[in-house]
Amino acid sequence: MSMKKNIAVAASVLFTFAEAEMKPSAFGPGGKFAYTETCEWFSGGFALVCHTDGKMQEGTFSEISIMGYDPGEKTYVYFETTSYGENVFSRGSEEGGTWTWTSESKMNGKAVHARFTLKQVSADSSTYKFELGTGDEPLKVVMEGKQTRVK
Repeated sequence: MSMKKNIAVAASVLFTFAEAEMKPSAFGPGGKFAYTETCEWFSGGFALVCHTDGKMQEGTFSEISIMGYDPGEKTYVYFETTSYGENVFSRGSEEGGTWTWTSESKMNGKAVHARFTLKQVSADSSTYKFELGTGDEPLKVVMEGKQTRVK
């Protein structure tokens, strides 16, 4: 499958409105939040650039992200940077309508591993969960939500 076709598949699961609930954890307080996301093809059509604006318990936030395909590693790649100073690089795959993204980073000086799983339930909606763990600890669900395409 070509890179362009692969990223077109990825584009089919990107949405523009989402609601989620954070679970209280060592990573932060619990609470509901919502955001809108607008994505556009990058010149050449091999990557998507998305702009996100939302509101959570601590206030408003913004993000910019880029999703592409790495033919050498045969994985999707995702990078985001946020208005609260966080940067994330993840690798992902898709199988049977379920997207799985994994990343490793440091938070407060500790190694953190993460997994974001998105399940497409229809052409216009999906559910997702975000799991985090530190060191050798198992992953714990810290967020669950749903996304809906705005037509």
